[in-house]
Amino acid sequence: MSDAFAEPFEQHRNLLFAVAYRMLGTAADAEDAVQDAWLRWSAGDRSGVADPKAYLVRITTNVALDRLRSARAQRETYVGPWLPEPMLTSPDVAEDAEMSESVSMAMLVVLETLSPLERAVFVLKEVFGYPFAEIAKALDRSEASVRQLGTRARKHVEARRPRFEARGAERRAATERFFEAVLGGDVNRLLEVLAPDVALWSDGGGKVRAPRRTIFGAERIARFLGAIEGQPYEGVDPADMRFRRVDLNGEPALVVDGPNGPISAVTADVDADGMVQAIHLVANPDKLRALAEGRRLPM
Repeated sequence: MSDAFAEPFEQHRNLLFAVAYRMLGTAADAEDAVQDAWLRWSAGDRSGVADPKAYLVRITTNVALDRLRSARAQRETYVGPWLPEPMLTSPDVAEDAEMSESVSMAMLVVLETLSPLERAVFVLKEVFGYPFAEIAKALDRSEASVRQLGTRARKHVEARRPRFEARGAERRAATERFFEAVLGGDVNRLLEVLAPDVALWSDGGGKVRAPRRTIFGAERIARFLGAIEGQPYEGVDPADMRFRRVDLNGEPALVVDGPNGPISAVTADVDADGMVQAIHLVANPDKLRALAEGRRLPM
């Protein structure tokens, strides 16, 4: 393979991964989609390609669509709540409200409720700013139908996306108060930082111990978090656990490490009053691989 053909792919690899990750929700699936796109790019006839970037985004989007359609059937039988795979992001991403929201756990969960085509149009239009005409070409559909898909997807997301207005230092401080309360196992302190209608989603994938139903309400969640603090988990003694603050998907997060790597990752969404409105806890070991490898999400 000559450098003339390999160079455009490497130049846009991060963009292709960023598109695929927002489409599929896991680093492993996104990487597989990018690899499939490379195989199609390297094996295809590129002599008539005037815009390699647009062509590669088109290939990746369609590969991700195929994978998403297959994944949706598998996720219907998933054990417990399905959450995206968290990925490390740099702290400055959290300061970019639009960018951090586009990869937040809450947003990726909302995107799961779209049809595959709606998700593709929303990601390309609302996140990456592609015009409808270009998206229509990428999806091999009429511009009118793509506009309809985009309008429907945007309304769907607007109706379901959480309204988290706290940003920057304010949000980080509120999240820190929550993490300190969690680590302290103090139910009363937890009740001070949890919104009354807070919800907790926990993804163990049936592979590790985790609630298989969403927990709603401040008191129930405070009792649950207070009860698990200081307890052994999946064979790891509390004395062997290490807690670290990182940024995951544009949000402050708490990672619990065992001797062999991460055993859980927690993010919290904060409302305009500085109260925790939603908690996402990922413990499925398959979804902690990127975190264990220290991989950062290219933006």
